[in-house]
Amino acid sequence: MNPNWAEQRAKKAFLALEDGSVFRGYAFGAGRDTVGEVVFNTGMTGYQEILSDPSYAGQFVVMTSPELGNTGLNAADMESAELYANGLIVHDLNGSSSWRAEESLAKSLVRHGKPGLAGIDTRALTVKIRTRGSLKGYMAVSGGISPEDAIEKAVAWEGLDGQDYASRVTCPAPWEWDESGELTRSWGIADTLPPADMRLVAYDYGIKRNILRSLRLAGFAVTVVPARTPAEDVLAMKPDGVFLSNGPADPAPLGYAVEASRALLGKVPIMGICLGHQILALATGAKTYRLKFGHHGCNHPVKNLRTGRVEITSQNHNFAADVDTLDASVIEITHLNLNDRTVEGIAHRIEPMFSVQYHPEACPGPHDSRYLFENFREMIAGT
Repeated sequence: MNPNWAEQRAKKAFLALEDGSVFRGYAFGAGRDTVGEVVFNTGMTGYQEILSDPSYAGQFVVMTSPELGNTGLNAADMESAELYANGLIVHDLNGSSSWRAEESLAKSLVRHGKPGLAGIDTRALTVKIRTRGSLKGYMAVSGGISPEDAIEKAVAWEGLDGQDYASRVTCPAPWEWDESGELTRSWGIADTLPPADMRLVAYDYGIKRNILRSLRLAGFAVTVVPARTPAEDVLAMKPDGVFLSNGPADPAPLGYAVEASRALLGKVPIMGICLGHQILALATGAKTYRLKFGHHGCNHPVKNLRTGRVEITSQNHNFAADVDTLDASVIEITHLNLNDRTVEGIAHRIEPMFSVQYHPEACPGPHDSRYLFENFREMIAGT
């Protein structure tokens, strides 16, 4: 499954950034030039789950781990049916050697129409992003454009701010999650599943399969609905609880989601994560803002202010809730990021609602935060 390295490295390519910088390397994956927001991910592994996470739509992911590709890709570890990241940037590209690999990283990118760029000085690129912030870029892998024109295209692209990407990645119609085959293939625990004795409606702003698996393991029967589903349609399903999922890009333009969440608040218990957390913050009167370079990786320390415990968490977001706009008489801050002191969790002081900025299903990542799904069950049971 290893590529012809001499032939591969002959495919000269480059990344052009909006600030005029050009990073040169060689192309792999699909031979398609495209734009994207360049972010770095500090995970040591998990590139398959990252690429197939709809939250990465519109982004070029720079992996800070120097070698990628060893584990290949397989159907069981996909977080969705396709690859959503606009492109992948790595330092060294390896062929796959894992016994679980069903396809190489390069071949999978080709099949999904996603470009890749290797041979890049990812350390220098990461330092630039940390210094300047997330940057718009143009990945030139086809050989048909000059660096000057590529820079112009990066500057001209509208970017992710103010863009509704949740509507681009959501499901087209409501559907029921069937856990049996998924859990058998991925976790091998279908025989030990608890009864699904609570009915849950999950808003799909870019939901991952392992979130659905985690909800099923907590005893929820899950119906997934599109991002624009009105609150009255959800309430007509008579759920025991409502879940707001992760998703890509900027929460500010998702007025339909904020309106639905506000209408559901107080009528049914609600849990949100990632983009869902930001939507709930907006629904309770707060504002959101763009982080300098976002949180992307599976090693972010978060303190649970209620218990005093520190969790190592998996994160992927470029926006955060503004602590100065949260109404302390209504909202309790429950979790805090120990790197930059940003808000990582909130809870309503009156209504049954809580949310976290990070990914408690953590695929990839540590399982420190899996307890939150059980906390949601307990909240519903006590309502």
